[in-house]
Amino acid sequence: MTVRTRVAPSPTGDPHVGTAYIALFNMAFAKSQGGQFLLRIEDTDQVRSTRESEQQIMESLRWLGLDWDEGPDNGGPCGPYRQSERRDIYDKHGKELLEKGHAFRCFCSSERLDELRKEQEANKEGSGYDGRCLHLSEEDVQAKLDAGEPHVIRMKIPEEGTCKINDMLRGEIEIDWKQVDMQVLVKADGMPTYHLANVVDDHLMGITHVIRGEEWINSAPKHILLYQYFGWDMPTLCHMPLLRNPDKSKLSKRKNPTSITYYRDMGFLPEAVVNYLGRMGWSMPDEREKFTVVEMIENFDINRVSLGGPIFDQEKLSWLNGSWIRENLSVDEFAERLHGWLLNEQYIKKFLPFAKERSEHLSDFAPMANFMFSGMLDLQPEAFAHKKLDEDQVKKVLQFALWKLEAQRQWNKDNIFGDIKTLAKDMGFKIGDCMQPIFVAIAGTPNSWSVVDSMEILGPDMSRARLRHAINILGGVSKKQMKKMEKEFRTLGQEAQA
Repeated sequence: MTVRTRVAPSPTGDPHVGTAYIALFNMAFAKSQGGQFLLRIEDTDQVRSTRESEQQIMESLRWLGLDWDEGPDNGGPCGPYRQSERRDIYDKHGKELLEKGHAFRCFCSSERLDELRKEQEANKEGSGYDGRCLHLSEEDVQAKLDAGEPHVIRMKIPEEGTCKINDMLRGEIEIDWKQVDMQVLVKADGMPTYHLANVVDDHLMGITHVIRGEEWINSAPKHILLYQYFGWDMPTLCHMPLLRNPDKSKLSKRKNPTSITYYRDMGFLPEAVVNYLGRMGWSMPDEREKFTVVEMIENFDINRVSLGGPIFDQEKLSWLNGSWIRENLSVDEFAERLHGWLLNEQYIKKFLPFAKERSEHLSDFAPMANFMFSGMLDLQPEAFAHKKLDEDQVKKVLQFALWKLEAQRQWNKDNIFGDIKTLAKDMGFKIGDCMQPIFVAIAGTPNSWSVVDSMEILGPDMSRARLRHAINILGGVSKKQMKKMEKEFRTLGQEAQA
């Protein structure tokens, strides 16, 4: 048997370090067994998925040296490797489940399901579908279809007993079938949900080992059942521990930059980042700190993975990165890396026109443009002193701007300015008053050239990270304050629309 593993990210946002972490362990396991590693793009969420995000994911994984044998760009015998291009395959398998009696059509409206959820919450019951459409007669189903009533396809779940899950790292896990919902397999628009597409693709692509995050353990019974319904051999499951923040909470962008491109733009070496990810819950037999991907593969044993939540600590990553720079790069190689990073004509020319208009001497360029090469700026709270807004209002402007810009998928100066202009209007502030703290957060001073031009060039990851950094400089936001801010942010602009 040829070992085949995969990573299957959704192209709905920035390329996440968690994706790289899972990709690394899938690749290391497959290659250590002489097998193959695949990339599959799970883009069935047609509203949120973008080709730009897909491209960023592939570029980020390749930057880290995590290449794949088969994928959407290089093809392979099991393509297509984008789920959006496999709809006919899922349609066929969804109908097969209906014909075999393993699934049923559900005509419940979203309003009815919302009411059911509220009722279950009020009664402190477990949430889940109550089976209302499970026993509709064939005549009733056909009548509803003839009437054109929208519907989804749900899978049937055993009413009694337990599901036994065999996990490479955790041994046998048992989950009561009563805890498993009658999962929607095909949505009303005909597109499959993750669960149907995932199982069908893994089988048809010959995946032998599914190595994924532990958050998928509760979904394993549904997947095991689908394999049984189709009469297919089940791949081996392995649920990796989740990456965590230093406070042991789940790794999230609110407490840690999570985008791979952020670490690239900060000037981390790909060798150091992938080395650090390899140490997340795993270690070399000789316990050495530094190792390459090749060395990890040569020594890889998945049973060495520790189930304790690995801590993703930026300070330790920075230490490791510095070690790679000092110990592994010659001066010439260091110069080459700097040139490939940001010290190159292509990057500098993006903001050179702005600097030229403000220069009297060539020596003006370095202090004027240093923020375009910096990571997190060395700021003090006094830098955000504002003539019209108090510190809490400044902090709120920064936090609301961050939330606005986190939702912005088309990153350009017009959209950035549009978001901030809308925010200022909804908050009842002048645009200039909102812009001042954003200038300071991004450029370190309110007197730089156009901040939206700078943000476009710096990119979304660095811009958002600097806004988070500025909020922390001002003392951060407590949980109580955060809840209050979130509520206020959700209602912004509603009065104007009423």
